[in-house]
Amino acid sequence: MFKILHILIASTILSLILTGAVAAEKIEEDFATWSGIAISGDLPTTSSSLKNLKYMLIAQGRFGDNSSRFSQSLIRPGIGYAINKKTTIWAGYDWVPTSRPFALRSPFNEHRIWQQLSLKDRYSIGTVVSRTRFEQRFFDIPGSTDVSHRYRQMFKLSVPMPFVSPNVSFVVWDEVFVNLQDASDAGVRSGFDQNWAFAGIGYSLNKSTTVEIGYQNQYINRPQSPRPDQMNHILSVNMFLNF
Repeated sequence: MFKILHILIASTILSLILTGAVAAEKIEEDFATWSGIAISGDLPTTSSSLKNLKYMLIAQGRFGDNSSRFSQSLIRPGIGYAINKKTTIWAGYDWVPTSRPFALRSPFNEHRIWQQLSLKDRYSIGTVVSRTRFEQRFFDIPGSTDVSHRYRQMFKLSVPMPFVSPNVSFVVWDEVFVNLQDASDAGVRSGFDQNWAFAGIGYSLNKSTTVEIGYQNQYINRPQSPRPDQMNHILSVNMFLNF
């Protein structure tokens, strides 16, 4: 338990240090709004051999340029298998239409195939989630044939706040993205890609539905790019349905 908490705290502190380190440099900043819905649950089946199968479907819209225009969307279907109550392996696909400020030139579509290991456990302090994901990224950019491989690691902590309401939790998480190799014709360089950090409130509407709202910081590293690094200050609103 304490090892996981130490990793979460260290990851969050590292993201703050990185943010502070680049604050003095020239970077592009933007205010954005991200909103979406995530549906997950057990795959309906009468077969005992398939009873551990799970599904997910995520849809999210992202609006930048001071939340005035569409910047990116995400459609993510996935299939999972519960090894036990705490551990699930996943595989799936992402469709990511992308425009400015994420697109360096003209809008494009990104397609991803991904594999994921999810760990979830409850402790006296709250619920801890670890998510490890590998992605193979394909870009609909003229002349782009390279496949970009990326590693993502997220740690999340949800702490109940019964003194406020039995339905309210304080939520904090951090996710680090690392490109595993160059995909030069798509403008991807190996190494640290970006970091997401979130702090906010979770509210349980019922046993299956939770809404999380809060502040998310996104720092995008752009090595060897004509554009400076990007920092987005995001109002994040997401609904989670677990059946």
